[in-house]
Amino acid sequence: MSDVRDVIVIGGGPAGYTAALYAARANLRPLVIEGFNWGGQLMITSEVENYPGYRDGVLGPEMMAEFRAQAERFGTEFLTDDVTRVDFSERPFKVYVGGDEYLAQTVIVATGATARQLGLESERALHGRGVTYCATCDGAFYRDREVVVVGGGDSAMEEALFLTKFASKVTIVHRRDEFRASQIMLDRARAHEKVEILTPYVVEEVLGAETGKLTGLRLRNVESGEPLDYPADGLFVAIGHDPTTGLFLDALDHDENGYLVTRGKTTETNVPGVFAAGDVQDHVYRQAITAAGSGCAAALDAERFLADLEGHPATALTAARDH
Repeated sequence: MSDVRDVIVIGGGPAGYTAALYAARANLRPLVIEGFNWGGQLMITSEVENYPGYRDGVLGPEMMAEFRAQAERFGTEFLTDDVTRVDFSERPFKVYVGGDEYLAQTVIVATGATARQLGLESERALHGRGVTYCATCDGAFYRDREVVVVGGGDSAMEEALFLTKFASKVTIVHRRDEFRASQIMLDRARAHEKVEILTPYVVEEVLGAETGKLTGLRLRNVESGEPLDYPADGLFVAIGHDPTTGLFLDALDHDENGYLVTRGKTTETNVPGVFAAGDVQDHVYRQAITAAGSGCAAALDAERFLADLEGHPATALTAARDH
């Protein structure tokens, strides 16, 4: 049995690394079990231009490496492995990596979420070379270009309308004539002069893999089966996200889509001492900066919780603040 740690952070992305940084600076000896796919969605992002402080932009993997190194500088320990089981029924909480058990007074869940993909080999080949999953992140790269948004929900409509700020034309491709989007969002998309809606089509292939740059899409009419090669400079896939919460659904409150539920403006879950930060509990913003801010909040919430524990040495909250 391992010693009882003050904080274990599960997940290694903007939220997890920021939580670790603040916890380490507060002398809470955090252990980050970051997973084999550490760094989160930014590890498959080419250039990040909207994170403050990086005036000229930064590669996603480079930024995550810097986040990690900064947390390590203040004493964070890392375990590059995947958590296989948790037990939040009593404190100290138990976190398992295979047969190894780790104990902690508090746990911060920061396992993130993943964008749903179309599942095409050509899509994976052109990820970051014309295929993207976030208009807010990448829309500015497509100024005066023609782009396609795949999806039929509110998120797809929002992505398409946002892209009209940059693109010369935005085509929404959906497999059905009916949409899951709310009527008001659908009406806005239909009314916009830059938006065209193409139904009922599915994407069969992303074109341009042989050149390393997206040139268009091969679509198929769902009703007739007829193919259609559609020129485009960018593909934005907006068919939803899946939070990485499978390990926690039996222990922690979550919504119908699996996102963990936190209380009010805190990062507190329904289990005292367990906190959730980043995209694992945020299905609205899903940005690196909001995840990082959430990770900061989780560390401060954990610190306050520990300070209130009987017999636990009080920690100075100011140690984790901006100095």
